[in-house]
Amino acid sequence: MRNEVMEVIRQSNEWKTFLREQPAWYRKLSRHPEELEQFQIAALHYYQKTIPQRVEKFANGLQMAQMMMHMVQSIYEQG
Repeated sequence: MRNEVMEVIRQSNEWKTFLREQPAWYRKLSRHPEELEQFQIAALHYYQKTIPQRVEKFANGLQMAQMMMHMVQSIYEQG
């Protein structure tokens, strides 16, 4: 693999781990180093760090907090 591609990958522990867990990307990047951006996007999807996934995670947390608030309110209203 080209040194400049490895330097970019070494900058992030997640990218190094993703490359170890998905060895097909090592072969792909060795043959086509111009696909580094697709590698980074695939890693974001793998670790669920895309913007839609983060928004969904935040919305799920908010929904859980609202449910807990309603449970606490119902307990106080009964008591």
